[in-house]
Amino acid sequence: MSGNITYEACESINLNFTHAFLPAGFITVFVVGTVSNIWGLRSVCTSWNKIGSINIFMFNLGVADLLYLFTLPFLVHYYAKNSLWQFGQPFCKVTRFCFNLNLYGSIGFLTCISIYRYLGIVHPMRVMGKITSCHSLAISALVWLLVIIQILPDMFFDKNDLKSPNSCYDTTSNELIRGYLPYSIGWSVTGFAIPLLIILLCYGHIVVVLARKANVNPLLKQRCLKLVVILVILFSVCFIPYHVFRNVNLKTRILKQSGICHSVFDDIYIAHQVGRFLACLNSAINPLIFIVGNDDFLMKLQHLSRRARLSLAGLTGAVLYRRPTDSPLETRGNSDLMNG
Repeated sequence: MSGNITYEACESINLNFTHAFLPAGFITVFVVGTVSNIWGLRSVCTSWNKIGSINIFMFNLGVADLLYLFTLPFLVHYYAKNSLWQFGQPFCKVTRFCFNLNLYGSIGFLTCISIYRYLGIVHPMRVMGKITSCHSLAISALVWLLVIIQILPDMFFDKNDLKSPNSCYDTTSNELIRGYLPYSIGWSVTGFAIPLLIILLCYGHIVVVLARKANVNPLLKQRCLKLVVILVILFSVCFIPYHVFRNVNLKTRILKQSGICHSVFDDIYIAHQVGRFLACLNSAINPLIFIVGNDDFLMKLQHLSRRARLSLAGLTGAVLYRRPTDSPLETRGNSDLMNG
């Protein structure tokens, strides 16, 4: 045998990192995400007629975030109590279901927003007057339906096992892990990889069109580029690590059952826990979509920034005006020089 691979009983994973890291991370996301999403939903409702059909997707995005955020206090309690779940297995499955509903609902609605942006910028004449609120409502219902169909099988996988009857696993028990991995990979492809490809194609074409057209509104160019940056951050930071390390960690658990151990398995587990937090973090980042899509908010932000700069300049001028520039001795000395 070579390297650190062994074919004997593997040591148990050290859960100290999980119990220290996830509660603090979840509390931060809960506070920031709840406040920002409530504000975001309020901003969407107050400017409902000005954002366009995309506001329906933004509203659903906020609802998906809040649905998951309200389950975080239970997960904080679970990990703070050293992975002791005290709320029953049915609610454990509901909690995990809400996480997946938020995650893949967010990806679905971000994909819809990207397609609408693409049609409005690249093919404005073809879609003018043809996309209504009814279409957006129907598409939103379809997104929810597809997401539920994708994640519903997860409800039938146990979230604990005989050795840990009070656990609430984010995937499934060791007894069912071999059947869960193919499902997880297929789920990652349909729920994440395909939407990612669609988003990249849409925004890649949008960037090309905006670069070629000289008569496009500069504010529109700026807003689209900001949206591209936000989506790149969302997918690269929040979604990619989670999907990669979720499946890799599942594979390491299968290898352990076969007696194959490797020191890097512990690092993969820690990376998976960090990926879970980053996936959760998307609930706090999603409200940035509201800012980019809301012209009124951008104008108010610019107005407040301008007022703050003017106030700061006035305060600085007042301080400089009141501060004595010369001491009495220096003034008298200068007067003597002038009179002498």
